[in-house]
Amino acid sequence: MWPKVESKRGWLKQSFGKRLNAIHSWNAWILVLLTVTGIVLSIGAIRGELGALRVTLKQLHIYLGVASVILMILYAPMIRKHWRQIRARRNQRANLVFVLALLIGWAASGVILWQFRHMPPALNNAALLVHDLLTWVGVPYAVYHAISRSRWLKRQQRLEQAAASWPPAAASVAAADITPVATEDATAGRTAAQAVIAALKESPITRASFLRLVAGVVLVIAVGPAFYRWIKGAFDTGGSSTAEYVASDGNRMLPPPEPLPDSAAVVGGGAKGNFRIYTVTEIPTFSSDTWKFAISGLVDKPNAWNWEQFLQMKRTVQISDFHCVTGWSVYQCTWEGIPLKQLLAAAGVQASAKFVKFYSGDKVYTDALSLSQANGDDIMVAVLMDGKPIPQQLGGPVRLIVPQMYAYKSVKWLQGIELIEKEHMGYWEVRGYDNDAWVGKSNA
Repeated sequence: MWPKVESKRGWLKQSFGKRLNAIHSWNAWILVLLTVTGIVLSIGAIRGELGALRVTLKQLHIYLGVASVILMILYAPMIRKHWRQIRARRNQRANLVFVLALLIGWAASGVILWQFRHMPPALNNAALLVHDLLTWVGVPYAVYHAISRSRWLKRQQRLEQAAASWPPAAASVAAADITPVATEDATAGRTAAQAVIAALKESPITRASFLRLVAGVVLVIAVGPAFYRWIKGAFDTGGSSTAEYVASDGNRMLPPPEPLPDSAAVVGGGAKGNFRIYTVTEIPTFSSDTWKFAISGLVDKPNAWNWEQFLQMKRTVQISDFHCVTGWSVYQCTWEGIPLKQLLAAAGVQASAKFVKFYSGDKVYTDALSLSQANGDDIMVAVLMDGKPIPQQLGGPVRLIVPQMYAYKSVKWLQGIELIEKEHMGYWEVRGYDNDAWVGKSNA
């Protein structure tokens, strides 16, 4: 049940113990809800048909985080007294320090991710890493803490303590008063027997401690492999993970594009950071036998290209960063492709065109830019990254790159461009994202 606060007496008039228990209970419930919403948000499937639900859950996750911060503020004046109360209990003090460090770390990194538009990308990247790391550590610890502090396990521990202290001292004295004088042999035998029993009672593995150990081992086995994979990816500089995407690429685009000299030399030094794979559909696979690219709408020269024709268009190389709206970034990517403004100029944009709409080859995702935005110097229809074909998982064979906007504008698996007169709201925009997605700004 949710903890109740006696409204008539008021929060400050309650006893210290009641306030402490109320904060502990509320914090436990909020942590459960934060964990549930966080896990659901990490599920790729809800980016598809349940995209609107994901936006709502993200807001709920933020509100719960704010509530957790409020509880920490309420607890702050109570820390000194609480610390004095548990001064003789080392385990409880260690637990308190660990939990406070978790909560403060979660809160600080969460606030940064909440206000990501006003923060530098490098800080967002660090905050996301910290937030994820504390989640991997904190949630299993909270589960273990809940198990080890459960009523049943505490009752087992009390029974064991009672058994270890039996018989009571008073009973021993009474027994001594009525016991006849024993022979020396009987006394020696009794002393030896008592020593054996005492040694057994002092066994380091009680039933309660054994169950705690089992709970801890089960959690390590359940969480350990996934945590290892996460930590390996989180601290990868980007080279090995990109190589894995290339090696497992399911696209069959022949011939492969020949990189320009700057692209082959990877003048940006190689992408630094990790791409996280998000998609609103199953990741599509493409073949050069059937792949087409088109530009149409309010243009004088609509056109369609097959793969070989598309590769004959003039390409350029640029170095730019890649920023995701969820907080992570990949730096110094060397992109090679066709500048978007070059494609628009060749197509002959008509005077009535005001917006450029982009179609993904997944046949679900779309987005748009205003015509003035689309004519930016660094907006590219890219075909290579770091001198290699863009792999399927990263949006290849062709994807849009809009470096100064968050990546939901950089449409993956790009196959169609249409010039339109009326504004188009993209896949995520109709689900609550800003239509203007400038990095570090809320509006254009």
